[in-house]
Amino acid sequence: MTKKPRTLSTAKKAPAKKTGIKKKDAVWEKLAKELKLIIPKLDSEGLAFLVEQSRIHLYNMQVDDLNRMKQEAYANAKKKSGGKTKTVKTQSSKTEFFGVDATSAGYYLRCTGGGTMFSKSEMVQMVKIAHGPGSAQETGTRLYSWFTRERSDVLSTLQITDRLDKKLLSLAAFIKKNFKVKS
Repeated sequence: MTKKPRTLSTAKKAPAKKTGIKKKDAVWEKLAKELKLIIPKLDSEGLAFLVEQSRIHLYNMQVDDLNRMKQEAYANAKKKSGGKTKTVKTQSSKTEFFGVDATSAGYYLRCTGGGTMFSKSEMVQMVKIAHGPGSAQETGTRLYSWFTRERSDVLSTLQITDRLDKKLLSLAAFIKKNFKVKS
């Protein structure tokens, strides 16, 4: 007696996780079918490119989920405290403004271009960078490198275009002025 192999139509589908991954709809199904037809036609280089792009997209989805969760935690912490959070405001220049709301969830950094959440450990890293040696441009370059490596989403959220962007230099000055490094 031979066992009948399971097919996709009879296999049970796992429930969708609540991590921002949307349920598979008709559009997803259509694109998946198209991709299945394309894959056999690709060479190794083309397939490697698709895999790399998929990994990048998955990483970006995870970053979006983390930012959403941090912002929800910030909003919940603000509600629980009755809106009482420690807020630091400064006018960095005529065109750029930064502010920080400190809560138990972390730090919410605000700028005219947007805002984003940072954990306490991320904020400590930025403070150490801002208090490092060198000129404002060197500090801005180090912050830019750190964002590129650790939190690339911040560059787009705060609309920072390059390592010499005025927002980046203003952010470095703001952090240096308002936060101290503990020894």
